[in-house]
Amino acid sequence: MFGKRSNPGVSAQPIGPARALESAAMKLDPMPARSTSAPSQNTQTEVRPDSYYQTKSMIFGALIEAIDLSALSKLDPESAREEIRDIVHEIVTIKNLVLSIAEQEDLLDDICNDVLGFGPLEPLLARDDIADIMVNGPTKCFIEVAGKIQLTNIRFRDAAQLMNICQRIVSQVGRRVDEASPICDARLMDGSRVNVIAPPLAIDGAALTIRKFKKDKLTLDQLTRFGAISPAGAEILKVIGRVRCNVVISGGTGSGKTTLLNCLTNYIDADERVITCEDAAELQLQQPHVVRLETRPPNLEGTGQVTMRDLVKNCLRMRPERIIVGEVRGPEAFDLLQAMNTGHDGSMGTLHANSPREALSRIESMITMGGYSLPSRTIREMVTSSIDVIVQAARLRDGSRRITHITEVMGMEGEVIVTQDLFVYDLLGEDAQGKLKGRHRSTGIGRPRFWERARYYGEEQRLAAALDVSEVPEGG
Repeated sequence: MFGKRSNPGVSAQPIGPARALESAAMKLDPMPARSTSAPSQNTQTEVRPDSYYQTKSMIFGALIEAIDLSALSKLDPESAREEIRDIVHEIVTIKNLVLSIAEQEDLLDDICNDVLGFGPLEPLLARDDIADIMVNGPTKCFIEVAGKIQLTNIRFRDAAQLMNICQRIVSQVGRRVDEASPICDARLMDGSRVNVIAPPLAIDGAALTIRKFKKDKLTLDQLTRFGAISPAGAEILKVIGRVRCNVVISGGTGSGKTTLLNCLTNYIDADERVITCEDAAELQLQQPHVVRLETRPPNLEGTGQVTMRDLVKNCLRMRPERIIVGEVRGPEAFDLLQAMNTGHDGSMGTLHANSPREALSRIESMITMGGYSLPSRTIREMVTSSIDVIVQAARLRDGSRRITHITEVMGMEGEVIVTQDLFVYDLLGEDAQGKLKGRHRSTGIGRPRFWERARYYGEEQRLAAALDVSEVPEGG
């Protein structure tokens, strides 16, 4: 079906000769001469009429009949776009379609995205204000903007097109998604996190979820401007990152754990050797001495899998000074605690939990489920000797994100782990627009457990000043 040209060489001339193009176009059912009235991709509230998708499908079919994809793949994106533009214009002329210049440009953009990129997802991927893209089958696509989820006008030609785009995404990082392997974690070239679950597990068509990667990496100062943390709270986090405290960042889905982890890594010294372990590499460390490791799923024969635990165990042999685990989900929790407790101060990781206390329970559960037959007290003693600070992130019901706790792990009293909050977020109510109001405040702890560590690094005055600040309510 592909490669109709007798000369596959790349040239500046249109890839499809006029006669072959006309033959390909005429094999398709003729469309009535009508306007598609296609709205802009950026108009999220409008829904394109079915005639637009019929026209696009017809033009796309004729284009595939006439084009040599192997030759097209050798061109740079701009030259390939020009080749496609020439052929689309010829198809429009041959089919006698009545389209305005703007409508032709919309169609051209869509078709170029289909051939060269990720189809209907391209305009969404280009927007930096979108945090998540959630595709539920070929006809429903949702996005999260400013903490709110909204339905878009984006749709796919059919389930096959959606599945092809999913396969195109995951194949870029050497993974696959199909009926034999219907669940896949991957990432885009810019670092955006991707999850695909395909039929038969996804009943209504493939479900594709993309956690967008921000082009401009957020900093703690920016989080302060957004209200996620107060200036004094940000100072405490900067000190924690600087003085090599072992940190666990806890929070629910979409609460900003990875963003916060990225922010804390800004305060790692440039001369430290840092090794990151992730399921899909998305951390953006700026230090010059960083080794990035990524897990690998099993191959078609069910072999070759490399788990997070394999990575954490191996990186202990790579002379790390800090170990950063993107997300702790299972028995690798034991290996991370061992690393934190054996000289790798300043190691960090994230996990899913709704409070600092729950985060400690989850770590204990993950170690137990990993097959370790250790007494609960032994596990808890390991936790208290390994973890210095838990930072809790939350996504509130109005869509805003807040750092709600900076909590120290103090030690054991009997069988119970003792913690103390250094900084907390108090919810005070909501305003007339439904936006939640609250305040960050210091709990008045004069000297945290890591005070001597802060003194060793010359940060005790900065820490004392941050802990002594009383914060005012938001908008107060």
